Amino acid sequence: MLKKTIVAGAVAAALGSGLALAQQPQAPTSPHTLTGNVGLFSQYIFRGLTQTNREPAIQGGFDYSHSSGFYAGTWASNISWLRDAGAYSAGGSGEFDFYGGIKGSFGKSDFTWDLGALYYWYPGDANTLANPLNPKADTGEIYGALGWKWFTGKFSYVVTNKAFAVLDASGTWYLDLGVVVPLGNSGFSFDAHYGIQKYDGTDARNPAVGGLIRSNDDVWSYEDWRIGISYALPKDFTIGAYYTDTSSTTAFAYGSVGEGGVYPRNIGKGTGTIYIQKTF
Repeated sequence: MLKKTIVAGAVAAALGSGLALAQQPQAPTSPHTLTGNVGLFSQYIFRGLTQTNREPAIQGGFDYSHSSGFYAGTWASNISWLRDAGAYSAGGSGEFDFYGGIKGSFGKSDFTWDLGALYYWYPGDANTLANPLNPKADTGEIYGALGWKWFTGKFSYVVTNKAFAVLDASGTWYLDLGVVVPLGNSGFSFDAHYGIQKYDGTDARNPAVGGLIRSNDDVWSYEDWRIGISYALPKDFTIGAYYTDTSSTTAFAYGSVGEGGVYPRNIGKGTGTIYIQKTF
């Protein structure tokens, strides 16, 4: 009888202990999220233009997000286009981006929205010896985006008086239309993009025709596109490849020296890129 009582008491204690543990409140989920990414790319392509003269680039950044939809982040990459063009006399080998905004979805639908601002910082010294008008390339943009499932449309608008070392360019805009489609459960994803880069204003350094300086739209505007594929690896690694090209670029703005431009090679020519990236 005593043995049965002891066993029964032990079972009751165990059940009671389990019940007490089950009734303990769970720790609330943090509203804060911090993530990072780093990648090695065979070159850095920005809006269809190679930023590293088709040489490798190491890129990475950090992102903070809040459950309210607010986010902020920073990202960096090596570049060479400013020194290749003779636009910088010192520095000009790095790009640092700083951004923030708020995003969300329309109820429980597949539609998403995003509003924010982004500042591109290119540390270094503008080559004013080559031309006293040469500015630094630092650029500020505001943007808005809408998404539906795999599709995204984003409109970026320059609010600084220059855009990527082009003067009198406030009001310049870029339209980015993209799609990323997972290919079933294979781990592969297909992506494609089409963009329109439209410059505003008139840079006094632009070439003249008939005694009139050509507008930034005539000289610097162009279109670009990309098509690619990626594969998700274990431990948050991703590998991928894509092909990019541009149209309506001018030799003065983006061409090689042999074409009448300032670069070692045309930075808007069609080219392929491969990469490996990790998020953490």
